[in-house]
Amino acid sequence: MNNPLEQFLHWEKTIPDNLFLRQPFNGHWKTYTYKEAGNEIRRIAAGLHGLNLSPKSHVALLSKNCAHWIMADLAIMLCGHISIPLYATLTAPSIQQILEHADAKAIIIGKLDQYEEQQAGIPSGMVRIGIEAYGIQEEITWEKWLAHAPTAHAYSWQPTDIFTIIYTSGTTGKAKGVMHEMNAVDATVKAAFKDLDFALHPVLFSFLPLSHIAERIGIEMVGLYLGAQYSFSESLNSFADNLKETQPHIFFAVPRLWAKFREKVLEKLPQKKLDTLLRLPIIGGIIKKKIRKNLGLSRATHIFSGAAPISVEMLEWFEKLDVVILQAYGMTEDFVYGHFNRNDANKHGTVGKPLTGLSVKISSEGEIRLKSAGNLRGYYKEPELTAAAFDEEHYLRTGDLGEIDKQGFLKITGRLKDQFKTDKGKYISPAPIEMQLLKNTDIEQVCVVGMGIPQPIALIVASAAGKSKSKETLYKSIADTLNEINPGLESYEKIEKAVLLKDDWTIENGLLTPTLKVKRNEVEKIHLPKYPLWYTQEGVVIAEIS
Repeated sequence: MNNPLEQFLHWEKTIPDNLFLRQPFNGHWKTYTYKEAGNEIRRIAAGLHGLNLSPKSHVALLSKNCAHWIMADLAIMLCGHISIPLYATLTAPSIQQILEHADAKAIIIGKLDQYEEQQAGIPSGMVRIGIEAYGIQEEITWEKWLAHAPTAHAYSWQPTDIFTIIYTSGTTGKAKGVMHEMNAVDATVKAAFKDLDFALHPVLFSFLPLSHIAERIGIEMVGLYLGAQYSFSESLNSFADNLKETQPHIFFAVPRLWAKFREKVLEKLPQKKLDTLLRLPIIGGIIKKKIRKNLGLSRATHIFSGAAPISVEMLEWFEKLDVVILQAYGMTEDFVYGHFNRNDANKHGTVGKPLTGLSVKISSEGEIRLKSAGNLRGYYKEPELTAAAFDEEHYLRTGDLGEIDKQGFLKITGRLKDQFKTDKGKYISPAPIEMQLLKNTDIEQVCVVGMGIPQPIALIVASAAGKSKSKETLYKSIADTLNEINPGLESYEKIEKAVLLKDDWTIENGLLTPTLKVKRNEVEKIHLPKYPLWYTQEGVVIAEIS
């Protein structure tokens, strides 16, 4: 069994009555056993066969995470077609650009919040398969295809077959189609099993975009190999309740979500009161258990954070609640055959040690470069970009700056492309400074910038906690943080002032990626002309001026 399809077929045969998928509808869980899901997947595969597409055709999948996402992906694999997953938050122009570039022949459309606006991006001649369960009405529907007799045919994948093209969310530039071989899945998952000690048949909760590599490999693919049970969130409003009801064994989140979790805890238990209770031996233990259960993490044996840096202060805060977060590092181009902290080897401030079989080197410029079976075959229809992605020894150029310590732990120190030069001619890596600023719980988002001004400034979006405070209290809180971190920075790195912005950075306004990373270039496009004015304005902390 050397690919996820074979793994699913194995579990379908050996544990047919085990729960495979749990999808909430109107507050109630609809469930599928492995046998029931297998039957539905084969019927959808029969529908895809009936389209008479050429072998290895590109079939797109536009949907939020749901039970049908997993079944659609497996149906595409069963037919031997290549999947093109799309972020559910993409605009019509972005959808059109990707579908046309990817040469997609058909698209499965599932759970979405704004399909009315998105459907204009789907080329008129493309075959559309709508899932009525999520309100998508198309001429061809998933439900109509369930009338097909289930296909008995399953495509036999070879290790070097391209099975998916994943378009990067990207904090800069146009999305690129990353081609991955089936072998990348098998190699990455098996290396993770060797090093991370997962148990069979875990309960999983899938909520980060399955169109992103981290959720695709860390939840979907790992789960298929382990014979897992998957649960999903019905909506943003029900997310906390759905997670609490699920209590997964493996949980993966991004730093912004950990910050939201902490905010929710502190809304009910202010820090001073929480600290007092945690110091009491018996009561402290009860409080920790209650918080973990309310977060949905009472059974979690492996808790990961990735996609963006998380502060040491945040890791330490959760550890006091016995929530041990393991920071990891991977990217679309390496299929997350990357670095992981482990339960028995977890070093704060690092992204851990490499998985077995991963070769790592640091270039003379300080760039992290990687070589493994997880590396991309190339960028679809982009031979020049593909060539530029690798160095002379065929190591992947990650674009990230890093250092490896004596124990073999990797520390990310910045991004090559994120560096900027002040008008003093000094280059600054903003990420480490931003991490220090984010220790302040009054700050939700931050972007340190400085092109065209003598010293850097910090663009700040206040957190819910910060917004609830008076202007004077919030300004003092941020000024105190600047006074705390500036003495530890080089003279040319010191933050001259903080600018409190009026609007949040969101996926919807194009300032966050679907994985909640700040699109630095887009933020800079909006605010760059104002830097000189802000720089000369009186005060250490100032408000954005329209």
